[in-house]
Amino acid sequence: MARTVLIVEDEADLVEVIRYNLEREGMSVQAVGSGEEGIAQAHALRPDLILLDIMLPGRNGLEVCREVRAAPNTRQIPIIILSARGEEADIVAGLELGADDYVTKPFSPRVLIARIRAVLRRQAATAPLEAGGDPVVKVGDLTLDRARYEAHVHNRPLVLTKTEFELLDFMARRRGRVFTRSQLLDAVQGEEAVVTDRTVDVHIAALRKKLGDHTTMIDTVRGIGYRFAEME
Repeated sequence: MARTVLIVEDEADLVEVIRYNLEREGMSVQAVGSGEEGIAQAHALRPDLILLDIMLPGRNGLEVCREVRAAPNTRQIPIIILSARGEEADIVAGLELGADDYVTKPFSPRVLIARIRAVLRRQAATAPLEAGGDPVVKVGDLTLDRARYEAHVHNRPLVLTKTEFELLDFMARRRGRVFTRSQLLDAVQGEEAVVTDRTVDVHIAALRKKLGDHTTMIDTVRGIGYRFAEME
């Protein structure tokens, strides 16, 4: 079954370029040119993924992202932001609002397609867990078992604190996705946690030490946060 991608973008020429390349890959494409239409179509269409420009007529892309993430029937739809605004603060703002990736313009259609496929793979990998599926995840030499709160790397048990386990489990199940420090703390401690950059950095440093030779599983994304590395 073809994946459906909703493009929310007011540059008609760019829309057609993206549409052409996605349809060549066997995807179904719908496009709208304003923030209001984007929200309406997200609810009506329930696409597999949304490509979202920031500078839109009416409601901007960040407002659209916020509303899509707030609604129960659309909050799980992956969102990739497309924007000419590539400053660190803009990227962080998009990720903080729940975007799965951020692609700066101009971009190569081949790169965009690769990013889309990566986001869809990550969503497929996490869907069974969110639906109450297998609590065990295996990534390379790492095995995590949420039912037992146990972690092993290369068959060696890891002695982790609850927060360290939650951080590692959260990122491993969403490998390849970049998370800001605030997002990581919200995920493992709840939105009422006191968020500081130093808090996350201390936990990540402890995790890397305990991972030993496998410390490269956790990547630092300069100026933004961390991600669990893509691996087979």
